Amino acid sequence: MEFDTIVAVATPPGQGGVGILRLSGPEARALGEGLTGAKLSARRAQFSEVRVGEEIVDQGLALYFPGPHSFTGEDVVELQLHGSPMVLHYVLDACCRRGARLARPGEFSERAYLNDKMDLAQAEAVLDLIASGSQAAARAAARSLQGAFSARVHELASGVERLRILIEASIDFPEEEEDFLGEHGVAEDLARLCGDLEDLIDASAQGRVLNDGISVALLGSPNAGKSSLLNRLSGEETAIVTDVPGTTRDLLKIDLVLKGVPVRLVDTAGLRVTQDPVEREGVRRAQAEAERADLVLLLVDATAEDADDQFSALKSQLGSGVNESIILNLLNKSDLVSLRQHNAHYLSAKTGEGVEELVELIHKRVGITREATEFTARKRHVEALILAQEHLRTSEAGLASQGLELLAEDLRLGHEALGEIVGRVTADDLLGRIFSEFCIGK
Repeated sequence: MEFDTIVAVATPPGQGGVGILRLSGPEARALGEGLTGAKLSARRAQFSEVRVGEEIVDQGLALYFPGPHSFTGEDVVELQLHGSPMVLHYVLDACCRRGARLARPGEFSERAYLNDKMDLAQAEAVLDLIASGSQAAARAAARSLQGAFSARVHELASGVERLRILIEASIDFPEEEEDFLGEHGVAEDLARLCGDLEDLIDASAQGRVLNDGISVALLGSPNAGKSSLLNRLSGEETAIVTDVPGTTRDLLKIDLVLKGVPVRLVDTAGLRVTQDPVEREGVRRAQAEAERADLVLLLVDATAEDADDQFSALKSQLGSGVNESIILNLLNKSDLVSLRQHNAHYLSAKTGEGVEELVELIHKRVGITREATEFTARKRHVEALILAQEHLRTSEAGLASQGLELLAEDLRLGHEALGEIVGRVTADDLLGRIFSEFCIGK
């Protein structure tokens, strides 16, 4: 597959010690040698001056990676210059005047995919690795880039492909259908594939949480300690804490990482009936935030005698838009009580008691159950896996009852759903949406 030559600045905007200019395509080496005046050797860093016309504009390192043994599979040249935006754009403009084209967002990774240097899931892992917000996310993205997730998908796809071949053969020889399918263990293989797919969906859901993060809303009665808990979890005095009920009137959002999981934590106004128009607006926003959240932490004062009644009243104020399965009942100020008789998690935002256990509960509620998530995943990956699961389960249920043509069609649809993850069966518009999320130069 032949492409034109593209160029882009591969380092973030702004000043820095080093700025990288990246070229890829058939003219990359000629352009690099024209700028440096040196004959570039494969996979060797060469110190040289960089000239635009007769003018020396910088000094730096030039690296040449001949295709197909490069990131994109094409000839690639990288110029490592001083990180001056003016210098980089001066050299970039010179490359464009000499025949290169400014790269689109993600075009380098797109070419790597189109040249079979990586599959689509691995290409997306490049972006996940760049954007990773924690060490756990970075490690998981690196495993996806190395092919850990793709290998699982390919294994499932190969199993489905084998069943498709057997079913098609049975259609061609209907008189041997029953013995043929039984002899080759079609029912057993289909059941095993459904189980393996269930495991992969669970692992992918964890990978998606690690990649995308979760939204956690702090709600409860006034003066229950929501702001104190936010300060305890964030490790900073982010929210104002007073003994006056109704201090928090607007949403306060902070981003943090709780044991490897990115979390958007939202402190809200205390839920209560009030005539104050400002506080009523705060309560309305708190209710709306609860409907958007992945998890709701519902706080009540542990010293209250009617704690169970308060939980019930607060949940009724949240309305039907909040599923009870995402609500965690918390009793704060556990340091002030000796008897723990309510069915809720006790903690003290003041002393820190029970806070570490709360983080574990949050992990469990959002599906993080393993010490280390195997790989990152995206929403579209999980949706494709669930779609494949639906088709395979339909195949399994209809193995004995529906015609072979319908069975073959369900397997085909399941196979295509798996193929969309790694890019074996992907529409051009999907590729465009995926690579448009990348930065220029990647």
